[in-house]
Amino acid sequence: MSFSDLFESGFKKRNEDHFAAIVRVAMSDGIINDAEKAFLDRLATRLDITEQDYKEILKDYKSHPINAPHSYDERLERLYDLARMVWADHIEGPNQVSLLEKLCIGLGFNQDNIRYIADKALTLVHYEVDLDEFTDKMKNMNQ
Repeated sequence: MSFSDLFESGFKKRNEDHFAAIVRVAMSDGIINDAEKAFLDRLATRLDITEQDYKEILKDYKSHPINAPHSYDERLERLYDLARMVWADHIEGPNQVSLLEKLCIGLGFNQDNIRYIADKALTLVHYEVDLDEFTDKMKNMNQ
């Protein structure tokens, strides 16, 4: 097996684990509603999850390890990507905020600040800021 094959298989596995973690978050209330399903469909496409892998992950998402980002910057980067996807899916109103709040909890943000973090993230992606500006504004949102 070549080095590039190892890289690709590791990248694929990381994407599958990340997707399974998001499925776990979506299932935290016991169901995946229509808005969450649409989001998962879009996320699977972006992460190159095959239809077969998608079905297997939905069936057995708990068998995948949770690889939450360790650094604050990595969590913000994932939050940026997820907030942009939630925004792009046009999930409106409370569903949009609720979904992103669940994802924030899954990323390891402080639960006491989840509503504020999700609202700020959605506001920033609404204004189409880039990752650097998003990170800066999220780090300094209390200033």
